[in-house]
Amino acid sequence: MRGYVQVYTGNGKGKTTAALGLALRAVGAGLKVFIGQFIKLGEYSEIKALRRFSDQIQVEQFGLGRFLKGRPSPENIAAARKGLARIREVMASGQYQLIILEEANVAAKLGLITVQDILDIIEAKPDDVELVITGRHASRRIIDAADLVTEMKSIKHYFDKGVEARLGIEK
Repeated sequence: MRGYVQVYTGNGKGKTTAALGLALRAVGAGLKVFIGQFIKLGEYSEIKALRRFSDQIQVEQFGLGRFLKGRPSPENIAAARKGLARIREVMASGQYQLIILEEANVAAKLGLITVQDILDIIEAKPDDVELVITGRHASRRIIDAADLVTEMKSIKHYFDKGVEARLGIEK
């Protein structure tokens, strides 16, 4: 099977949800999945659920769990760089047919990694690996390098009326 590069971006809800749906579909077909979560750290509901598939889905987090404003700290940058190295290692291992870089676009926008780092991963992708990159603010260069790009566009969101993230739905 030939693998492609997919990008899920935009200001609407559903980017991570789409990537996780694809991971579930891949597991159903007997594929192995690696999910690298940039920025995030913690016990999100999806992490708890994905443990049930730990023989087929591996999740690693490359964040420090703090909200980032302004310039990222050297510690945040080091965590993201460690994540990039791990992604390269995982991709070269040949063990996974689907690799998801969750929030990599945001990590690039915030200066934790660079757009060129993501492009280098795309360039190094083996032919039989499907690569998914999620997060708002996808660079034009990443969009151009991808085979499939989906933009989630927010039309209406209850968050705008003050509804906070709900357990099992948004977190």
